[in-house]
Amino acid sequence: MDFQRIKKEFLDYLQFIRSASSHTLRNYEIDLKYFKKFVENLKIKKIDKWIIRDYISYLRKNNKKNKTILRKISSLRSFFKFAVSRKFILKNPMEDIQSPKREKILPKILSCEEIKLFFESTNLSNYLGLRDRAIFEILYSSALRISELVYLNREDIDFENNMVRIKGKGKKERVIPITDNGIYWIKRYLFHEDRKKDTKKNKKEKDKKAVFLNRSGERISCRSVDRNFKYYLKKIGFSSEITPHIIRHSIATHWLERGMDLKTIQLLLGHNCLSTTTIYTHVTSKLKRKVYDKTHPRA
Repeated sequence: MDFQRIKKEFLDYLQFIRSASSHTLRNYEIDLKYFKKFVENLKIKKIDKWIIRDYISYLRKNNKKNKTILRKISSLRSFFKFAVSRKFILKNPMEDIQSPKREKILPKILSCEEIKLFFESTNLSNYLGLRDRAIFEILYSSALRISELVYLNREDIDFENNMVRIKGKGKKERVIPITDNGIYWIKRYLFHEDRKKDTKKNKKEKDKKAVFLNRSGERISCRSVDRNFKYYLKKIGFSSEITPHIIRHSIATHWLERGMDLKTIQLLLGHNCLSTTTIYTHVTSKLKRKVYDKTHPRA
């Protein structure tokens, strides 16, 4: 069986058996397509560890970031492991391949004052500005990922109890609180007359359920959220390199600074491992000072 047919079976396996998200599938598709371009017409049975090492060198020479290289290697590991398990190939060429060390990059955060300034930059004279304000408020209120936010449906929000049901990575659900402020802005947006018109003209039944819509009355995309985010960054003079994910990093750090325990933060963020959450303990010197003063006998 050739590379392309094995790739299709692999992606089908991820989608229908492992319930991988569209984002995950897209990344695998990109990574495997990039690798196929490198090996050209070489048969999959001819791919060995030396080819893989040449590929990693090729990635480095093309100035790929360490994070990107790690992801591409991980994609190949999963792909060739699948190929061996299905007996498409006998030997896994990834067996002797070591991944480069992961760089420990501390997440950047915004202060509470910067968050307030950013949120207040939205134009509340029209419903699209209200939508953006509601988006930013719920991101900060409940620490959502952008992919989780865009797939929110009306039925996911419990307005009476200020809770939201999130469909996270790997189709795992979690129910987390929303602040009164978050609920207030979502309601202002949802019940705006112009927003109702967009819902009525939209023909796609699945999008009629969506909380956040674009100008055409369709479910807003991650790309649109990112584009709008950068517009407001530019408006107030913040760095354009900042991504919407900084809001999630910021609230996690603010929770920690105010005494929330790591286990609770892990549950709210939807992290599988506590070790993923502990990165926030390295972010703030303010918290270190607070803990130091509280615990040192001579402080």
